[in-house]
Amino acid sequence: MADRVDAVCQAGFTQSVVSQLDGWCDALLCDWRRLLGDEAGLDAARQRAVSYMYEMYARRRIGQLFDIIVDFPDSQPALEDLRTCLQRCRLRGELVASLRRAVATRLLHPAANTEDILSAYVSAVRALRLLEPAGVLVELVGGPIRQYLRGREDTVRCIVASLTEEGGGPLADELVRGEPTVLPPDGDMQNWQSWTPYPRDAPPARDAAASPQADIISMLVNIYGSKNTFVKEYRKLLADRILKQTTYDLDRELKYLELLKRRFGDSELHECDVMLKDLFNSHRINWHIHSEESRRLRRQAEPSPAAGPPAPPAFLVHSLILSAQFWPDFKEETLALPEEYERCLDEYTREFQALKGNRTLCWKRHLGTVELQVELSGRTIELSVTPVHAVILHHFQSRSTWTAAELSHTMRVPVSVLRRKVAFWLSQGVLTEAAPDVYRLGEGGEQAAAAGCSLLEDDADSPMTSTEDQKERDLEVFWNYIVGMLTNLASLPLERIQGMLRLFAMAGAEECSTQELRSFLDKKVKQHKLLFSGGLYRLPKP
Repeated sequence: MADRVDAVCQAGFTQSVVSQLDGWCDALLCDWRRLLGDEAGLDAARQRAVSYMYEMYARRRIGQLFDIIVDFPDSQPALEDLRTCLQRCRLRGELVASLRRAVATRLLHPAANTEDILSAYVSAVRALRLLEPAGVLVELVGGPIRQYLRGREDTVRCIVASLTEEGGGPLADELVRGEPTVLPPDGDMQNWQSWTPYPRDAPPARDAAASPQADIISMLVNIYGSKNTFVKEYRKLLADRILKQTTYDLDRELKYLELLKRRFGDSELHECDVMLKDLFNSHRINWHIHSEESRRLRRQAEPSPAAGPPAPPAFLVHSLILSAQFWPDFKEETLALPEEYERCLDEYTREFQALKGNRTLCWKRHLGTVELQVELSGRTIELSVTPVHAVILHHFQSRSTWTAAELSHTMRVPVSVLRRKVAFWLSQGVLTEAAPDVYRLGEGGEQAAAAGCSLLEDDADSPMTSTEDQKERDLEVFWNYIVGMLTNLASLPLERIQGMLRLFAMAGAEECSTQELRSFLDKKVKQHKLLFSGGLYRLPKP
């Protein structure tokens, strides 16, 4: 029996084998009956033999359960066989202990990507619910995974990216599936005849969002206890996608926004509605400004200049006009544009003011895409680059050699950022580095020609303020509240400060963890702005 069970378990997870093992066991017992002739003794031993075979099969599958979960749903037949065996043998405690050890050693470690952990968690929830519909196994095994994910900085970003994944993923499928699961109240006993108690190892009951029977997205959201964290991360992801695209296509983003509204509510995603509306309005404003009829009417309304006709624009400007109060905060970056570039932006601003009356534009000069035609050695290549890349190449039209310090001063860009941007032109052969931090215009080789008509994505960094920087800003705002508390109450412990911030301060205090607040206050102690002794914080005497 042991050899037979081992052979069956090594064959894979895609076929159900319990019925085959039952038939094989019956045939084996029939052979023994013919040999020994003791039918009564063999019939009495049959139940024991079958139970022993089921237990062996269950133990083998428990050792393979992590791989079975990773292969789900292809491994569904093996899970159904294991469920049948567990009903006839008491191996539930061994299953939980073995799977938790496998998860801890093979999944919950720094070398595992957050995307892989999320994918494994979704598969584990689905597989364990098939194994035990009550959902207790989901809580016992999934609890350590959720606790580990909470400690990773990129968990929220990965969850939001997986929810809106274009090609379809485990969480995207959950989002498309529909409304979150609504569990009946405990007092609903319409089917009381079929009620069965939870197993003895079931954890204490909690709210519906944290219940092991809740849907997967609600369980992930419950890691942080608030939907605001996920909504803020989606706003940043949506902002990145809007800023990176070169068209005004809204279909994909509208689809996922409507799906998220069903999950989080309309009021939570109002800012995202405005962001997409900005994209639509920008398309309409650009079309109006660049239309010939609009240009003709503006020329008729404007007085003719005395110094002759204006200089023709160096390039055509298409803008994305954002409602600043509804968008996430941008990183503070500077870029000085050449005079002809600024003239084009000023011309667009004047046309916008003529169209909108008392409204104007504040340009984010380091953001956007510039379509370039670069002539090298008698050939012309077309590239889509960032404004910083375009300005770098523009300055080499007037001088063939620049040092990093000179170029940094002229463009008002930090040297570290400049080196990273220049590396693209060096890799394409357009520029060469004659000496450390000395760049010279090259002839442009085959590499540059091969890069034609490709959109440059040289930076994976988001132009929006990072979550850590935003938390630091929020804590600096809370500092004024903390100073006021300590001025009136002399000294307070950490827990009291956090409780009063959540009660009186602006939105965002409830998302500040105790550890983050402690680190912030310790930083103020190092700066000699606070004193700490006996577990209490107080202001230093003036």
